[in-house]
Amino acid sequence: MKRALICGAAFAAIVLASPASADTLGEQVAADMPELMELYRDLHANPELSFEEHETAAKLAARMRALGFEVTEGVGQTGVVSVMHNGDGPTVMLRADMDALPLVERTGLPFASTKTAVPASGVTTGVMHACGHDTHMAGFIGAAQRLVANRDGWQGTLVMILQPAEELGAGAKAMLDDGLFERFPKPDYVFAFHNASAPLPAGAVGAAPGYAMANVDSVDITVKGVGGHGAQPHTTKDPIVLASSIVMKLQTLVSRETHPLDTAVVTVGSFLAGSKHNIIPDEARLQLTVRSYKDEVREALLSGIERIARGEAMAAGLPEELMPVVISKKEYTPSTYNDPELTNALIESFAKRLGQDRVGIMPPTTGGEDFGRYHRADRKNVRSVLFWISGTPAELLEEVAAGEANMPSLHSPFWAPDAEKVIATAAETLAVAAMDMMPVPGA
Repeated sequence: MKRALICGAAFAAIVLASPASADTLGEQVAADMPELMELYRDLHANPELSFEEHETAAKLAARMRALGFEVTEGVGQTGVVSVMHNGDGPTVMLRADMDALPLVERTGLPFASTKTAVPASGVTTGVMHACGHDTHMAGFIGAAQRLVANRDGWQGTLVMILQPAEELGAGAKAMLDDGLFERFPKPDYVFAFHNASAPLPAGAVGAAPGYAMANVDSVDITVKGVGGHGAQPHTTKDPIVLASSIVMKLQTLVSRETHPLDTAVVTVGSFLAGSKHNIIPDEARLQLTVRSYKDEVREALLSGIERIARGEAMAAGLPEELMPVVISKKEYTPSTYNDPELTNALIESFAKRLGQDRVGIMPPTTGGEDFGRYHRADRKNVRSVLFWISGTPAELLEEVAAGEANMPSLHSPFWAPDAEKVIATAAETLAVAAMDMMPVPGA
């Protein structure tokens, strides 16, 4: 049996035999790396889609249970909550996401995924950890091991959660709706990391104080019309012309209605209409992605989209019963806000551990992450930080700098991070973040 699959007392014996007396936390993590890399390769080769993370959750729950945590499975469908009490003190929550993406892997790794599944689309697809959640889980287990082995270095309550369905923007909400903050100790602090495809050496750490990731909305606009022969357009109400007008007018939401210092993105990613050269259809469909940081900007964009769609339809002479149907918030992921004071304190602490050359401030991104829901569930009492760890391999970084290669993004079938550096850095930084917030009085 592979060591990655060992569980129960045998696994706990392996973990706790690691040198907790080593000079530094980094040295302790280094001793754990062979075991963590076996776990990573196993997770990478056996990915599961959102809300289907049954084997992944069971595998990791067994490890947490062997470490001495009180473990509850099935929270928010497939989520896992592990709790360890270690005296009086603050409550810190660490989170890792578990789900993979519907992609055929093309990394060429010897342990590449060959799994297939049927997602909501109903079409059989390959499954791959193209967003690096396998490194998240391995780093999470590494942090748990070090925190258990160094219990004399922190005091309080540690809550570690394995979250499903981040890729759908639905997992955090599912866990919160299932009583995460009521059934289990409510955190004072919540931390997580995400691997990054960045022009930085693998293992470099960064965070954005304040807004770190964007509100993400998916909006559908159905443009109705009156179809007919393409040679007699005067007898129709052409939904293609109307939808084209809507597309162009939408650009003014950012260029003319949003404050220049506020971030806003309105992208029409799909325009579907018609079936033949000489037929004017009776319907056109637009699909949009909308990004913002501030909630008030988000609301202005969403209401503006509906206003423009209806206004252009009125200008085209459409009767009320054919007005465009705007379905907003079909998919919604809220923005992630990093507590600025806490973020700066973490950056300073990480720099002392890892060196100033590996740690710094990174700009926010308009990508989405449902981690922001944990702070939003109680903005007054829950402080949170999501930080990034670069996974860019050294040889790829050199090739990109020389113009010989392009940087593959997350969600690319070619994304293969330097997992060893990501996992080692994650295990150390997650453990440091928790211990910094749960100091032993008088130590």
